[in-house]
Amino acid sequence: ILTDNRNRTAGEIRKIFEKGGGNLGSSGCVAYIFQPKGQILVAKHDADEETVLQSVLDAGADDVVDGGDLWQIVCDPADFIAVKDAVEAAGIPTESASMARIPNTTVAVASNDARKVLGMLEALEDHDDVQKVYANFDISDEVMASME
Repeated sequence: ILTDNRNRTAGEIRKIFEKGGGNLGSSGCVAYIFQPKGQILVAKHDADEETVLQSVLDAGADDVVDGGDLWQIVCDPADFIAVKDAVEAAGIPTESASMARIPNTTVAVASNDARKVLGMLEALEDHDDVQKVYANFDISDEVMASME
């Protein structure tokens, strides 16, 4: 969150959490759940897994994860520039490249709570002062399909 009025924004964010059935904790209370990582996304139609792996592993990437239509390249923040440069040197276009907070573990969300969680996430993302939202929930494909 980036704000010019901490009290106003704290109240608004607290209200979003209350409407979603959650609580606003103290600053940094869940930081241990997330690790800062570099994250580079590459469209699968732009490069196959072998090409991506060959270009980034020697540069310091930790992992290449199948993210549906994208390859998610994850690396230590100290290696982010080297890995990003390796992707560019291989001629692979990136969808995005940024620093992120990746959850250490995820929590499965039951089908009856999925709408609430997604509604709260959307409300947080829509707030003017919120810059980025990180979450560790996991909604199964079956639950997502049943919600549509």
